[in-house]
Amino acid sequence: MRTTPLAKTSEIERKWYVIDATDIALGRLSTVVATILRGKNKPQYTPNVDTGDNVIIINAAKLKLTGKKATDKIYYHHSDFRGGLKAVSAGELLAKNPVRLVELSVKGMLPKNTLGHQEFLKMHVYAGADHKHEAQKPEVLEINK
Repeated sequence: MRTTPLAKTSEIERKWYVIDATDIALGRLSTVVATILRGKNKPQYTPNVDTGDNVIIINAAKLKLTGKKATDKIYYHHSDFRGGLKAVSAGELLAKNPVRLVELSVKGMLPKNTLGHQEFLKMHVYAGADHKHEAQKPEVLEINK
């Protein structure tokens, strides 16, 4: 009986991709990034091994929210004090902290365990066009709008 070869951490080749988020919908960007971070775009994908690549997202401040998400989509967090429920709309978060908006969106699409945290750390988001990962020679990845 033949078995499918499983990926080993030492044998994985990691690439670097740079994605320009200008005028791309938040959900479309997030699904593509989550797929690359998990390694599901590779033939040697193994669910219990981090086979994903590194992703750099630039121009996060210029991404697009479709429909009424700017006003109707609310992000909540709690300060652990009584009455400490905080709420911010996606439009406010995009204006104030676009990096946090992209991080929250992608993090929600990754597994909620230590492997998901390890995959999340390979994402680097920048509000502007400059990033500090030129030495890794990232490939430009185009996303269909």
